[in-house]
Amino acid sequence: MKELEYPFDSEYVLKKSKKIKRQLLEEGGNFLSKKIAVLGGSTTHDIIRVLEVFLLNQGIRPVFYESEYAQYWQDAMFDNPELVNFAPDMIYIHTSNRNITGYPGVTDQAEQIDALLEEQFEHFSVMWDKLAGQYHCPIIQNNFEYPFYRILGNQEAVYIQGRISFINRLNEKFYQYAREHNNFFIHDINYAAAAYGLDKWSDPFYWHMYKYAMCMQAIPEFAYNLSNIIKSVFGKNKKSLVLDLDNTLWGGIVGDDGVENLEIGQETSMGQVYSEFQGYVKAQKDIGVMLNIASKNEYDNAVAGLNHPDGILKPEDFILIKANWEPKSRNIVEIASEMDILTDSLVFVDDNPAEREIVSTQVKGVSVPAIGTPEQYIRVLDHAGFFEVTKLSDDDTKRSEMYQANVKRKQQQQNFGDYREYLLSLDMKGTIKPFEAVYMARIAQLTNKSNQFNLTTRRYTQSDVEQFAGSSDYITRYGKLEDKFGDNGVVSVVIGRKGSMTDMSVYRIGERVTSASGNDVLHLELWLMSCRVLKRDMESAMLDSMVEACKECGIRTIMGYYYPTAKNAMVKDFYDTMGFTKICEQEDGNTVWQFDIPDAYEKKNTVITVNV
Repeated sequence: MKELEYPFDSEYVLKKSKKIKRQLLEEGGNFLSKKIAVLGGSTTHDIIRVLEVFLLNQGIRPVFYESEYAQYWQDAMFDNPELVNFAPDMIYIHTSNRNITGYPGVTDQAEQIDALLEEQFEHFSVMWDKLAGQYHCPIIQNNFEYPFYRILGNQEAVYIQGRISFINRLNEKFYQYAREHNNFFIHDINYAAAAYGLDKWSDPFYWHMYKYAMCMQAIPEFAYNLSNIIKSVFGKNKKSLVLDLDNTLWGGIVGDDGVENLEIGQETSMGQVYSEFQGYVKAQKDIGVMLNIASKNEYDNAVAGLNHPDGILKPEDFILIKANWEPKSRNIVEIASEMDILTDSLVFVDDNPAEREIVSTQVKGVSVPAIGTPEQYIRVLDHAGFFEVTKLSDDDTKRSEMYQANVKRKQQQQNFGDYREYLLSLDMKGTIKPFEAVYMARIAQLTNKSNQFNLTTRRYTQSDVEQFAGSSDYITRYGKLEDKFGDNGVVSVVIGRKGSMTDMSVYRIGERVTSASGNDVLHLELWLMSCRVLKRDMESAMLDSMVEACKECGIRTIMGYYYPTAKNAMVKDFYDTMGFTKICEQEDGNTVWQFDIPDAYEKKNTVITVNV
């Protein structure tokens, strides 16, 4: 919804949130339902009201638990029955500098201040440990914003007695905890307050009148920033920037002005603006954002512009360069198709409002931010949070390289008339093993990102994944794949629960069996794979590994489940192709499949050399 895209009108969002919510629900969609507990150190009702519409717009339908005013610590530590029964999928702790119960005095010595710092930190850390151990779900915690006044003036951050110094040290302890604990994320309200304007953000009127930790007008900015963390944790991030060239990556029109007359580099103020923007885009690639071009240009002119000696982005930074005179909407659809991702994974960046309007109306799901003038490009894209980082794995930093290799694979495929010969030419090597600690974060990330090849659409946190790995009731496998073009990283995950045939009736969307009533059947609770390795026999290799594990456990039957969504129709008949027999189909399209393992099972994978 355009009204919720950054930069949005905060006053409008505040006034029309109920109308916006109603409209989003009426439009429907394939919402991901999540239960979010909000534990507040100040008033949270309006935060929840606005947060809900941003999450709905990002494809998440939240159900909220809200603590009583300032009861965040009591709810966490004393097992409020309502919170326990709510069983949250995520916990958000909304505290601010108003919840720091003790600050240093001007005459305090270093030892006293250190002790006070530990006391304040422990108040929070024992709560986090308790919540993590009890609920096994992601936790989001605000850091602390600066106070709106400075007793020590400009030395407030210098002297250890200053409140800014104290908050900086306390925030650093929060950050260290986040670095050492998975599924714990910081909501950086210190940055948000600074970006909004600390004097306006911390207007004391709203605290004393309503017990709000910020002014009412800042709530939409606050809620939007928080929603970016939540949607990232639950796999709703965008994946790729699709960029225009002329007057977007440089000033001028390369075909008319010539490469030598483009504004880029340090010679002019506008050249510096475009250079800074190119540097920002290049940094996005380093965190795993895939870069592509959709430009109305001659291809040779586009490449010449990207090779400008003062340019930061070069042709090799991009996976696909669509520089032609076709409609950009068509080029964007082709980019998504060639990369095997959905169009709702793309963000289109173009200086031309007319081109933006065409793309936004013609390409379903693509994000098209109104980027403003060149000086505003970075601010708009950065605050929009399309690529919010909650976990940064090796696979993320190598993603562009992996997709570029995939393009080369497709090009090589055109040289082969026989598909199996093409697969053999890739010299593929796979690693398929039970879940290992080093890959837990990546496995959890995949469960929240994979949509097209996710047969049951289940999403798991890292805590869930670790529980599966440590339970004798489950058989788990992850799969890595590499070939002569490069390493694809972890690309497939299978989770099977040991049970009996009578368990079959309880497998429905959003439910999981928690106790085993037998051990002669394996129920596949999750089977997913990255679409960039589809139809390369990795799915066969994963089944071979699961069959081998089943035979070792005396399991002779594997049950597969398919739950249809708007995005996974491509795997509707997957089990059929793998030799399963359909034994049940419900009115909603859910299907159940059975595979009886023969005594003389013949491996299905014939092209990948598998390391186990």
